[in-house]
Amino acid sequence: MKLVLDGAQQMLARSAADFMAKNDAILRLRELRDADDDLGFSPQVWQEMADLGWTGIPIAEEDGGLGLGLAEVILITEALGRGLAPEPFIAAVVLAGSLLSDAGDDLKAGWIEPCIAGDRRLAVAFQETGARFDLAHIETTATAVDDGWTLDGVKIQVMGGHLADGWIVSARTAGDVADDAGITLFLVPADRAGVSVVRQSRIDSRNAAIVRLEGVRVGAGDIVGEIGAGLEILEKAVDRATVALCGEMLGGMSEAFDRTIAYLNEREQFGVLIGSFQALKHRAAKMFIERELARSVVMAAARAVDDSADDARVQVSNAKARCTDAYTLLTNEALQMHGGIGMTDEHDIGLFMKHARVAEMTFGDAAFHRNRFAELQGY
Repeated sequence: MKLVLDGAQQMLARSAADFMAKNDAILRLRELRDADDDLGFSPQVWQEMADLGWTGIPIAEEDGGLGLGLAEVILITEALGRGLAPEPFIAAVVLAGSLLSDAGDDLKAGWIEPCIAGDRRLAVAFQETGARFDLAHIETTATAVDDGWTLDGVKIQVMGGHLADGWIVSARTAGDVADDAGITLFLVPADRAGVSVVRQSRIDSRNAAIVRLEGVRVGAGDIVGEIGAGLEILEKAVDRATVALCGEMLGGMSEAFDRTIAYLNEREQFGVLIGSFQALKHRAAKMFIERELARSVVMAAARAVDDSADDARVQVSNAKARCTDAYTLLTNEALQMHGGIGMTDEHDIGLFMKHARVAEMTFGDAAFHRNRFAELQGY
């Protein structure tokens, strides 16, 4: 497996890094947080991302996208992670957009093009209370009526769900809670009667949402994929989003590491730079090794999914478990090495620790993915 960037990928990575440096995402995140901004991200920056073609990267060419893979997506998310950018790229593009491109044949015409253009945003509502990362644990019901279905249920922690233009909702059309079969995906526009949304703010200052569905009417034209076959579609979409998130985690831990090394080389104690202390050198070396190992597994997972490799799901879980451990370690060490100033809100280093904690619990924590890794390997 080739774990190096080709010329085009190097150009994309540089372009993403330059874009994020120009937009100063951490400052923007602070301003939006302190103002309790309704949207939680910058529409102007989102439109610029769309104009650069980022919102079409994982979308098939026949649907108007660029038809690229996760190998390119992680270059974007790594840059976003370095700046802690609040824009919902993973939620709206990688998770919802590519899911609809893969399976939403009858819905593409009205949604894919405006989503790529930056005019509309979708979110995927699949998590429920008590599910604990189990995608098949769905209590939301789709009850058959004469001309379609009625949806009832509550979805939690919907990434990018606040003020989305529509949600792809998983609901049970047959079977019992936690059955693999009988799950159907529906696209529910935001203006559909019976939908209510409660904004949530995570500890990293990004938005999520609780989406309640009470007697929401949907028809045959709102189905994404086939009736009762939604779990496989959802699993593939969540795996893609997990790899994209790992790219973002890689960016966050890399920025935290770079800032820490810079601090070690400028902070003096007892008349010498603290970076000259052997104990801190050893800890910094450990951080570097963990960051580089994380980079390797993220690249391997992206290429495995792009190639539809037999061990793609194994590679995804390997990447998420290792990135969770590495991001937690690096941000813990970064905060400690910055000393008391690192504990203040005025200093940026603590923001990376907060993001690490949220990323850890998104799409499955390390324990969940180690267990999935073992099960997929036959243990």
